[in-house]
Amino acid sequence: MPYAYEVKPGGNVNLSQIDPEDTAGLDKEEGLRQLFKLGERMAELQELLFAARQHSLLIVLQGRDTSGKDGAIRRILDFVNVQSTRVATFKVPTENELAHDFLWRVHAETPGKGAITIFNRSHYEDVLAVRVHEFVPKPVWKKRYDHINAFERLLTDSQTIVLKFYLHIDKKEQEARLLEREKEPEKSWKLSVGDWEERKLWDKYTDAYEDAIQKCSTQEAIWRIVPANHKWFRDLAVAEAVIRALEPYEDGWREALAEQGKERTAELAEYRAKK
Repeated sequence: MPYAYEVKPGGNVNLSQIDPEDTAGLDKEEGLRQLFKLGERMAELQELLFAARQHSLLIVLQGRDTSGKDGAIRRILDFVNVQSTRVATFKVPTENELAHDFLWRVHAETPGKGAITIFNRSHYEDVLAVRVHEFVPKPVWKKRYDHINAFERLLTDSQTIVLKFYLHIDKKEQEARLLEREKEPEKSWKLSVGDWEERKLWDKYTDAYEDAIQKCSTQEAIWRIVPANHKWFRDLAVAEAVIRALEPYEDGWREALAEQGKERTAELAEYRAKK
């Protein structure tokens, strides 16, 4: 059974019914033991993904401020080869980006064959922050759900494996994490009045997230909701989901590499025979 809640296409989403404290009955010690075991498996699968170059992997991380997107990324990078993995962060659009459609800047950041890209926030901000702050009219952002689904279908049709995670924390945990930042000098760069201002819009963001997850959880790219009050469980749930998504491709990758090995061996034999 997966540790993250998988949202079935067409299913209803009510975040209040999912406990961000959930740890699937595990304690931290057992959770970390499983996590590092899964990390070894992730490294193995990532190497096959890279070598076979038949697919790419896009990991989308969304969540409220302090939900742990940076932490989840650091943990993934502990397990994979960073030479073929990159992180793309989407901040306030530049003037040039605003002159194009909202997906223009996103498509350029998607991974090529054999590579992994992790989105720290993503194209979903254009139906989240844009909606909550009313940066564009409702008729504009409402159409974007269909555009997003078509975009992600294009990616999966092009052999990109798309994994989308909403890191789910509650309001009390967010407050505790924001206050904790003020006590840690090395995290002073994260301090922002804006984080506290955004808390006033908690319910509006809840509505926006529920709509985005519900409308954009498709057969090709389902949404997974990760209970994230406990950082170790957040990392475990994400790692487990990544491995479950990659394993069905393993046999095909190994077969492709075996064929490639035969071809390369034959080329070497011919080369040596000529010499």
